[in-house]
Amino acid sequence: MPAKKNASLKNPDMYEDLREDGASKEKAARISNAAAQKGRSKSSVGRKGGESGSYEDWKVDDLRKRAKELGLTNYSGKNKSELVKALRNH
Repeated sequence: MPAKKNASLKNPDMYEDLREDGASKEKAARISNAAAQKGRSKSSVGRKGGESGSYEDWKVDDLRKRAKELGLTNYSGKNKSELVKALRNH
């Protein structure tokens, strides 16, 4: 069943493609709206900005703090690899 159209989405077709590829609702909306605003493809939107360290280099406590900052739930019982996966898929 197709998702209900959301008036705040700037590029609904890209949003649906990203959702079909497995992106979360928030991530798909963020990427599709950024691409529509900047006039870029979804592959180039994520390349803007600076370089951040890899989550694999972070300590578990720092990963949990980041998960909390992002509003993720059920992160306290996750191990490092599960936290990294959750943060990347957010």
